[in-house]
Amino acid sequence: MGRMGKIAAHMVLAFVAMLLAQALTAGAETFTASAFAHAALFAGAALLVEILFQVERSPWRFFAASDGLRLARSAALSVLTFALIARLLDVRQPGGLRTLAAAFLLLTAALAGLRIVRRALHEKVLVDALTRLRPAPASPALPRLLIVGSANEAEAFLRAPAALGERYAPVGVLTPEARERGDELGGVCVLGAVDEFDAVMAQLRDGGLQPSALLFLTDGPLSAFGAERLGRLKTEGVRLLRRQGLVDMAAPGAGGAALREISLEELLSRAPVRLDPAPVRALVAGKRVLVTGAGGSIGSELARQIAASGPAQLTLLDAAEANLFHIDRELGEAWPQLPRRDVLCDVRDAARLDLVFAAEKPDLVFHAAALKHVTLVENHPCEGVRTNVLGSRNVAAAAKACGAAHLALISTDKAVAPASVMGATKRVAEAVVRQVGGGADTRVSVVRFGNVLGSAGSVVPIFQHQIARGGPVTLTDAEVERYFMTIPEAVQLVLRAVALSAVDKAPPTGVLTLEMGEPVKIIDLARRMIELQGLVPDKDIEIKITGLRPGEKLTEALVDVNETARPKSEGVTEATPVAPLPPIPSEALAALEAAALAGDEFSVRTQLFGLVENLRAVPAETTDKGTIGNEPAGKGKTAAAKTRA
Repeated sequence: MGRMGKIAAHMVLAFVAMLLAQALTAGAETFTASAFAHAALFAGAALLVEILFQVERSPWRFFAASDGLRLARSAALSVLTFALIARLLDVRQPGGLRTLAAAFLLLTAALAGLRIVRRALHEKVLVDALTRLRPAPASPALPRLLIVGSANEAEAFLRAPAALGERYAPVGVLTPEARERGDELGGVCVLGAVDEFDAVMAQLRDGGLQPSALLFLTDGPLSAFGAERLGRLKTEGVRLLRRQGLVDMAAPGAGGAALREISLEELLSRAPVRLDPAPVRALVAGKRVLVTGAGGSIGSELARQIAASGPAQLTLLDAAEANLFHIDRELGEAWPQLPRRDVLCDVRDAARLDLVFAAEKPDLVFHAAALKHVTLVENHPCEGVRTNVLGSRNVAAAAKACGAAHLALISTDKAVAPASVMGATKRVAEAVVRQVGGGADTRVSVVRFGNVLGSAGSVVPIFQHQIARGGPVTLTDAEVERYFMTIPEAVQLVLRAVALSAVDKAPPTGVLTLEMGEPVKIIDLARRMIELQGLVPDKDIEIKITGLRPGEKLTEALVDVNETARPKSEGVTEATPVAPLPPIPSEALAALEAAALAGDEFSVRTQLFGLVENLRAVPAETTDKGTIGNEPAGKGKTAAAKTRA
C-alpha cells in the first residue's frame, strides 16, 4: 500500500473510532448528521497530525504483527471467558456487546501500550519518540553511515538495539526500490534507490553529510557498483562495511549485527554460495577431527569452521612452525574451551604420522597439506611428488590404520588434464588415497575446486604488491582465465561436500567438485584491482604480458575427459569415472618414490605423467560416442598441449 493509501486508511479508522466512541458513550442516537460531522472533523484533525508528524512514513510491514495478534487473541479470549462466566452465573451485563467490544479494544490497547512503553524505556528512546517531530539528524560526534540494502534488511538492522553501538550515526538508506524513497525506517530516511547512488552521494556532500562508511546489507556481489566507483570511495577514505555472515562462521559471542571491513577478495568475487550449516555441524559435532596443513590458507579456514561446529577434539598438524603457532593461538582465543592439540609434523614422515594418528584417534581427517605453487613444483618435481603423492599415501595409510571413519582429500582443478607437475601429483594423489585409505571402515572423499582469492601464492596478493609499488602488474597471457571463490566459501563447500558424502549409503566413486560460477579472465581481475585503488589501468598502472610459464594452462576445468558430471546438491557436483579406474601397481608407486628420493627429475616426470595417462584413459566404446559427460572427448589433451610456453 502506498503512502497516500495508508493516510486514507488512517483517516477512515479515525472516523470509525469517533463514531464508535460516541455510540459507546451516548447510545445509538449519536448516529446523526451531527455525529457524522464530528467524526469527519476528527478525521480531519488526524490528517493534520499526519501532515505535521508524518506517522505513515514508517512502512506497516515492519510492525511486529505476531506480537500484536497474540495480544489481541489474549484480549479476545479474556472477553469470551468473562461472557461465558457471566452467562453461567446469570449476571446481567450493562451495555451488552458494546461493552464487550469496548473492553476488547481497550484491553488490547493497554496490553500493547504497556509493552511499547517498556521497550521504549529499555532502548532509551521514549522521550525522543514523544518529542521529535522529524527524523533524527545524524550525531555530529559520530562517523556517518549510509546503509545500502533492502528495506527489510535495513529496518531489521536498525531495530537491533546493538546494531550500531556507539560507532556510527546513520544518515540514510538506499534500497533497490525507487518507490520506497521518502519512507522512514527506524527514524532513518530512505534517500533513494541504489541506482541513484551517485546522485544521493552528491546531495549528502553538498549538505555537509558526506558518509564516513557504507554498510552493504546485501549478500550479492558488489560488482554492480563498479570497481572504479568503489576504488574512488576507498581513495576518499570511505570505509566499506558488511555484517558478519554465514560464510564467515563468526566465533561464538560475535553479534549477528557486528560490522566488519569488506575484504578485497569480496570486492572481486561473484555472489557467494550460501548453504545451510546444519549438515556440517552434524558431520563435525562431537567428533575427533584432524586437519593436515592446518596452518595454510585452506587448512586454517578448515580449522576455524570446524572449531565453530563443536568437535570433541581438534588436532592441527603442519610442518610449518610459524603457521601452526598462529592458527593454534587464534583458535585458543576464539574457542578457549575447545580441546585441541598442535602437532609439528611433516606428512612425508610415515612413521611419525602413524604415531600421531594412533595417539589422536581421529574420526575425521581433512588432508589439506600439499605443495600448490605451480611454478615452484614445476621446478622441484621430486619435492612435489614426495609431499603431494607420497605424503597423501602416508596420511591415507595412517587414517585407515587408526580406524578413522572418514578421510577427505583437498584436490584442485589443475588435476584435470594436468599440464603441470603440481596438477599431475594431485591427480595421482586422488587415486592413491582411494586405493590406500579406502575399504574396511574408512570412507574416502576427494574434493576438487579451483583458485581461491587471497590464498598464499595466488594472484591477488601478488597484484596488490605490484600495484602498491607503482606497477607494472604482470600476467602471463591476456586469455588466461580461472575459476575463483573466497577461502571461507571454498571451505564451507568442502565441508558440505564431505558431509553429503558421509551420509551416502554407498562409498563415493567419483570426485566431488564445487560450484565455482563462471571463469574470470585474469586480466579483468587485474584491471578491477587497479580500479579499486582509485587508479586507471594502462595509464596509472601498466599491465604487462610476460608469456605462459612451464606447466601453466590457459583455462581450467573441474571434470576430465573420462568423467561424467551429475549434480549432487546445491553447490556440489560429482565427477564420476565412466569406467572403474585402474589401480596403481605398488611397484610403480615404489619406483616413483625411489626416483623422487634419488632426485632424478627426468624419471619422476616420466613416471608421473605415465601414471596420469593411465588414470585418464577413456574406454574405446565411450570414445566412439564422441562425448564424455558434457565435454568433447580429448578436450583435456588439447588444452594441455597448447599451453606450454
